[in-house]
Amino acid sequence: QVQLVESGGGSVQAGGSLRLSCAASGYAYNTRRMGWFRQVPGKEREGVAVISTAGIYTAYADAVKGRFTISRDNANRALYLQMNSLEPEDSAMYYCAASPALSDALTTMLAASKYDYWGQGTQVIVSS
Repeated sequence: QVQLVESGGGSVQAGGSLRLSCAASGYAYNTRRMGWFRQVPGKEREGVAVISTAGIYTAYADAVKGRFTISRDNANRALYLQMNSLEPEDSAMYYCAASPALSDALTTMLAASKYDYWGQGTQVIVSS
């Protein structure tokens, strides 16, 4: 059974940092690209960051470039999102996801439609 379990969310003041984690199980972790997405009520889920299977290549949404860093640990089947200089606009439910699409350009992998495994999400609240 495929499971993606996020953790690390919470409440933080603007300018602060959080590190999200995602634990994967039930599939061959290192054969899939991974991504972080976020969603606020009433809006579509948006891609935040994606990472290649080996963790060498990454891509980010313009809104988080230079502030967020995605990484993965294939030996431990884990995905991370280091979030620095957080802004109130970063408040959302954050999801990790896995995609079987390996030949698409990485920058196109910020589309939620390319992912078929999803976690339940972890809430991030940034106060001003």
